[in-house]
Amino acid sequence: MRFPVGFVWGAATSAFQIEGASREDGKGPSIWDTFCRQPGRVAAGATGDVAIDHYHRHREDLALLAELGYGAYRFSISWPRVLPLGRGTVSRAGLGFYDQLVDEALELGLEPYPTLYHWDLPQALQDEGGWPTRGTAAWFSDYAALMIERLGDRVTRWATLNEPWCAAFLGHFAGIHAPGVQDARAAVASSHHLLLGHGLATAAMRAARPDAQLGIVVNPAPVVGLDGIGDDAVRRVDGLRNRWFLDPVLTGSYPKDVLDDLAAVLDDLIEPGDLDTIAAPLDWLGVNYYHDLLLEPPVEPEPWPYPFAPPAHTAARTELVTDLSWPVTPNGLADLLRHLRDTYPGLPPLAVTENGAAFTDPLVDGRIADDRRITYLAGHLEALASAMADGVDVFGYFVWSAFDNLEWHDGYRPRFGVIHVDYETMVRTPKDSALWLREFIDSSRPPADAD
Repeated sequence: MRFPVGFVWGAATSAFQIEGASREDGKGPSIWDTFCRQPGRVAAGATGDVAIDHYHRHREDLALLAELGYGAYRFSISWPRVLPLGRGTVSRAGLGFYDQLVDEALELGLEPYPTLYHWDLPQALQDEGGWPTRGTAAWFSDYAALMIERLGDRVTRWATLNEPWCAAFLGHFAGIHAPGVQDARAAVASSHHLLLGHGLATAAMRAARPDAQLGIVVNPAPVVGLDGIGDDAVRRVDGLRNRWFLDPVLTGSYPKDVLDDLAAVLDDLIEPGDLDTIAAPLDWLGVNYYHDLLLEPPVEPEPWPYPFAPPAHTAARTELVTDLSWPVTPNGLADLLRHLRDTYPGLPPLAVTENGAAFTDPLVDGRIADDRRITYLAGHLEALASAMADGVDVFGYFVWSAFDNLEWHDGYRPRFGVIHVDYETMVRTPKDSALWLREFIDSSRPPADAD
């Protein structure tokens, strides 16, 4: 497989999952700090207080990523680290940390790809209503303007949000993510205000830096109904997972059938002008892909993140299954990318901003032989190359994740990293997958004499 000159190879992380230092240098608590302290919310009572201590080990972490052949580092900025109360007084130490992180990345040849929001809303803003309230969108815009003013002289590509579907529906309907709410109205309101915040932030950032390359990261997935799942259920899940976020961002309208599905909780949520704001032109679109949604009837009740859709279970009917019981469906990535290209005229250039799998393999004599992860990555990279050969405009690929880390409500048990982290000693060890990827990246580049 060959990828074009200038194709971006990167590794991805997020602040709450790796930084730690949750109470240092004036950082305010986030909704995830609060959620982790609620009994029974997170596996084994795990917290992000230390995580993998990236806050103190960032220099060695970035050096390791550069050594492994990556050209870009996708990370998120902790909103409460730079604005402890979400607005108002700015933390000089918090801004200074990201200043240093960006400078170190550039010195090592890693292009920084910051995401402004990866689910860690300041708790102070949650106390004022959080994403279900409209004011949070405006506060997010103010925070975005602050960050681009501070880092925009060195950072070119920015993402406003990461996976707003998760923040809205896992956090406010299924209740398995922070803030742990189970309310359809709150979930739908959160989804709209997240998208409104994206649009307001995009406008504010363009005003500050007209040359910035601005995007949003979403997590669409093909939806397949297996025996016992009807067409209407597939339509409803596809509507909430995919079209409810892609349509307003890319076409300036919510899908009518989903508006009808959600009529009972919409009320006067969408105000005149909102969709024009949400549809601010994008320079790029990030796509996070892990697996297709293969739906089958549930055997027993389980958290369900799709309001007004019949409950279902994500089946794992594939030869290879991850430690989180996720199916492995690499061809779905190619199908998804082609579908986006064919469905949305004027689609901006794409990047696969997260792709990876949770597999736990032992450290033996200083080596982690994670062959299943290599199989997963190879299949998805082949699918990516196929979509690009069919003319889909994809400019980059970021493996999830750079390091083993806190995997949200599942705690530290699932290991997505291509770099192993010993949570007792904090020693980092590249897995075989990291070494395989380094060779793959090197071999996938066009010959030096190519046009």
